[in-house]
Amino acid sequence: MQGLLVAGRYRLAESIGSGGMGRVWRAHDEVLHRSVAIKELTAALYVSESEQAILLARTRAEARAAARINHSAVVTVHDVLEHDGRPWIVMELVEGRSLADAVKEEGRIEPREAARIGLWVLRALRAAHTAGVLHRDIKPGNVLLARDGRVLLTDFGIAQIEGDTTITRTGEVVGSVDYLAPERVRGHDPGPSSDLWALGATLYTAVEGRSPFRRTTPLTTMQAVVEEEAAELRHAGPLAPVITALLRKDPGTRPNASEAEQMLAEAAEGRRPNGAQAYVPTQYGGATPYRDHHSGTGTGAAAAGTSGTGPVGTGSGSHTGTPLPPLAGTAATGTPTAGTPPYGPTGSTTIGPASTGPQPTGPGRRRRLRTLALVVALAAIIGGGTAVVLQQWNGPSQGDGSGSTTSTSTQAPGGSVPDSWIRYDDPVGFSLYLPKGWKRKPFGPQGALKQIDYSPDGGRHFVRIAVDTSPDFADPYAHQLDLEQELQRLVDYKRVTLERNVYRDRKGGRWEYTWTAQPKDIKFPGPRRAVEETYIARDGTEYALYMSAPAADWATARRQFTLLLQGWQEKTS
Repeated sequence: MQGLLVAGRYRLAESIGSGGMGRVWRAHDEVLHRSVAIKELTAALYVSESEQAILLARTRAEARAAARINHSAVVTVHDVLEHDGRPWIVMELVEGRSLADAVKEEGRIEPREAARIGLWVLRALRAAHTAGVLHRDIKPGNVLLARDGRVLLTDFGIAQIEGDTTITRTGEVVGSVDYLAPERVRGHDPGPSSDLWALGATLYTAVEGRSPFRRTTPLTTMQAVVEEEAAELRHAGPLAPVITALLRKDPGTRPNASEAEQMLAEAAEGRRPNGAQAYVPTQYGGATPYRDHHSGTGTGAAAAGTSGTGPVGTGSGSHTGTPLPPLAGTAATGTPTAGTPPYGPTGSTTIGPASTGPQPTGPGRRRRLRTLALVVALAAIIGGGTAVVLQQWNGPSQGDGSGSTTSTSTQAPGGSVPDSWIRYDDPVGFSLYLPKGWKRKPFGPQGALKQIDYSPDGGRHFVRIAVDTSPDFADPYAHQLDLEQELQRLVDYKRVTLERNVYRDRKGGRWEYTWTAQPKDIKFPGPRRAVEETYIARDGTEYALYMSAPAADWATARRQFTLLLQGWQEKTS
């Protein structure tokens, strides 16, 4: 086809790239006398007439998407045309090579240069997202490195434009599987954070010389994206914590674009980004998935499967913290966020990162960490001297157990709890009754979602209260079903009960389950059990009351949970 005149204007020269969908040619515009790149959709040669219509629609969508973005780091689209019954896209010609070619030729990219490249890609993405466009196929092959030093993002072929109807078929996965964000593999709708996850995977490939999740087949690759952590970064230097933050499994716990831009700018200068430290998992253990809430607290992300030292989820909006790997044995009601470490497993919660340090708050970063975050909770608040208090969980322990709460001996209405129990008036606004000596520990950021833990023994037995003023589900039962999907990866996970109910005259859900916590994930390994009551209050706030304990102690824990529900008082003002 070399020498072919397309649309009476563009003379094809040599082929400069090809892929599964098409081929890119260097061409000469004989009207404006300039060099251009032309993308030919070769796939149209091998599909049915109806499929050709879909390809044409996609081509037009790509051009329309790119045309909406006005940024120097986005390859300019000049024209869209049809030739021989196939769509062609005329684009700006970038003299240089792709990041994929650079990695193939050089083995690895130096961290500071990779950070610079990532910074420009991120700026292009911010411009695209502002224009209502999701790229959905960020990968090294779509990042162009011009000879003059520019970095440009190209190929919006599967971009999604806000407000447009989709042109993909139900169940169809679009994009390169080893750069698909976990939530996309699960079939959830993508968002800006999905593009940021793909950027993290792209930067990992740049500095390590290999894709973080590629396996022998597309299916095993997608499984790795969802369930495994990337191998430890060995060549990333100051870029390592940024990649770790972007690769959090939970989209609600990843940094947002402005935070990521600041981190990349610092890494490009050779400095280890201060803001990224909140996303770096520290090993502490605990079996606790976090609630649907976005951020996670904790000093360690010892988990078995969702977040961890590689890509981890971190909040968006308000969050900091590090994603925990999917732990064995976790379930909790809490959201991973920055703050003090959580204890062990907690009820339904998001799988989230663990971190130490203040977390930004904001509407963007919420939810989805639930399940696995619980795993992290356990060891975080323990510190030292655990053995001394472990045998006192059902009775008084050192200290007044109030933390920053106010404890009183006031009896619950109607005398529904033991006389020896006291009321804890929590700063968040709720009150609950527990035995004297239980200590309070915040678990997560203080945004729309707040999570507070109470434990008498550093997390072996604990209660977690999650208060979400902007819940993602209107139905507590539906929320718990969603969280349970994440808990399936826990060792020996077994549902005891999960059913709709009514609590305090409000629609609720009760969930009880068991699992086996692993030594590598928690300081109190072995069979565990958890129960959670979730309901939506009249003001729209979602409350999740969760208790977890070793299975051997469940008879006592169950009675305590019943008393907890009887004495619970939600925020009244």
